Amino acid sequence: MTPEMAFECLLVSHDPTVFSTLDRILRNFSICTNVCPTTSRAAGLLEEGSTDLIVIDWEGESSLKLLHEVWKSRVKQKPTIVAVSADDRAIPGVHVVLRKPITPESGTRSVRAAYSRMLQDYRRHARYAVMTPVQATGENNRTIPATVTNIGDGGLGLTTKEKLTIGEVLSLHLQLPAAKKEIYIQARVLWTRDYGAAGCEFLRIPPVDLQIMHDWLKDKCRVKKPLIELEPPN
Repeated sequence: MTPEMAFECLLVSHDPTVFSTLDRILRNFSICTNVCPTTSRAAGLLEEGSTDLIVIDWEGESSLKLLHEVWKSRVKQKPTIVAVSADDRAIPGVHVVLRKPITPESGTRSVRAAYSRMLQDYRRHARYAVMTPVQATGENNRTIPATVTNIGDGGLGLTTKEKLTIGEVLSLHLQLPAAKKEIYIQARVLWTRDYGAAGCEFLRIPPVDLQIMHDWLKDKCRVKKPLIELEPPN
């Protein structure tokens, strides 16, 4: 991801009316769009690159097959999916249903909902390198020299020569680069590797320290801004 990362969309449709309406709306949200006329070709394109959003002009069985391909893929971070459909009934596996005929207003509402979901998902999964040495405290107050390698909205990664167990709770003070003070973190070990790497989820961060971390992450997470105003979250 670049400092001015733009979300990428795959628009699957052979209808010029759907394309012309949605293309303008997607550009207003600073979303880069690739167009594919067929679902069979779309499956191959998804394997080639990073796709944050898929807009499918729904055509029944062939569209359903593409949807299954998306959800069974090995990509950890799944794309947000919008279905352009003749009715507004919910479709299992689809996040947003946009009813035909598309108007600028209805299209904008649907893309806004998809954009908000993509932004939340990106912030939740994004990790930023820190490479900061710490002295963590584990079970039975044992001291664990470690290096925090990355941090994100939900957890952190670290390396250590000490043996960690899944479920073990670690306490540590971390100085984020350029942050005004250290933050205190309690985190649970989720996974470990033989070469010393581990992934942890946050259990507790004091409110003041949590705000420092969120401000730091927000400064790092620079997504290209939409050309239109987003509604504030509920």
